[in-house]
Amino acid sequence: MNRRVVVTGLGALTPIGNSTQTFWEALCKGTSGAAPITHFDATKFKTRFACEVKNFDVSEHFHRRDARRLDPFAQYAIITADEAIADSGLDMEKIDRLRAGVIWGAGIGGLTTLQKEIIEFAQGNGTPRFNPFLIPKMIIDIVPGHISIKHGLRGINYATVSACASASHALINAFDYIRIGRADIIVTGGSEAAITEVGIGGFNSVKALSESNDNPATASRPFDKNRNGFVLGEGAATVILEEYEHAKKRGAKIYAEIGGGGMTADAHHITAPHPDGIGAAGVMRLAIEDANMQTTDIDYINVHGTSTPLGDVAEIKAIQQVFGGAAYKLNISSTKSMTGHLLGAAGAIEAIATILAVKNDTVPPTINYTTPDPDIDSRLNLTPNQAQQRTVNAALTNTFGFGGHNTSILIKKFEE
Repeated sequence: MNRRVVVTGLGALTPIGNSTQTFWEALCKGTSGAAPITHFDATKFKTRFACEVKNFDVSEHFHRRDARRLDPFAQYAIITADEAIADSGLDMEKIDRLRAGVIWGAGIGGLTTLQKEIIEFAQGNGTPRFNPFLIPKMIIDIVPGHISIKHGLRGINYATVSACASASHALINAFDYIRIGRADIIVTGGSEAAITEVGIGGFNSVKALSESNDNPATASRPFDKNRNGFVLGEGAATVILEEYEHAKKRGAKIYAEIGGGGMTADAHHITAPHPDGIGAAGVMRLAIEDANMQTTDIDYINVHGTSTPLGDVAEIKAIQQVFGGAAYKLNISSTKSMTGHLLGAAGAIEAIATILAVKNDTVPPTINYTTPDPDIDSRLNLTPNQAQQRTVNAALTNTFGFGGHNTSILIKKFEE
């Protein structure tokens, strides 16, 4: 029999809040994190805005020497891991560290570092003077390495890479390892810091980003008829997953329980979703079946909802395929309308939003919804523009990535 897996700690650093509490408060208020880019001069770019982390001073978290050895995506990760571990109340001296691990997700990793080193190489007329920390700063798996070293966690340790589904794959893997008895505690989540010239330019080139430069705050508009692309975000989120009896024995507070997870592939296109939402439908069914629940048990879906013309419609089609008439009793919302798209970190930050929705019986809104899309059923409750109070006993959070990777996680209220 599988063991139960619960959530005992949370940490967040996002475009709308630099802690879990401030992030949740901003979500419930419907705050947009989009604003003109400050990380670099974006004057010549088609998109000149993004959802950047704000009021962030790296010196408040790291010694200057240590900060220089970490790409921003790793800095963000370590900060949220520290918050989540503190929030969990774990005493590292009292746990079996061989049964405590780290599984981390990112889609791109140290892009800031890689871009900087290549530019300096080119400006140096090809003279190979690379920073000795280039490779350790760039590679994605360095994050679980840093977290394990800092906290002495000697168990399972690796990274997942599946574009925008990366963090969700990390969470599902962590859930699986704990429930089959391979670990008692896993620090899991995702981070990304791709708001750079290469990041913005690259996504512009595939016409993925919104170019609504005149009003950034309203540019991320999932399901709206006038949506025209996603808004790039950055940040990190950490979730502490723990075996229930282990958590109970130490008197841990429990936010929610992980009920199940699903993973599929579209097998269709490198960037576009399957137009009929076949992969998305399959992954939601798998998550619900994995939890031994029914579609009628689900109250809320935190959708992938990137604000792209194709993606939003495909996901809604998938929901209607899976839920049928029960779809009209659901709350559906996209928190990307506020945070932007955190790429490989999206699954972690949206898992936290869903965990807190379940815990607090509050559904965060889809903001910037003003013009209904005739291709999206108007009877569905898209939680437009304002948070809604309702009992949320169980919820899904969906994340899909370039390459056709699909994930869905079922989160439910914790009961003894």
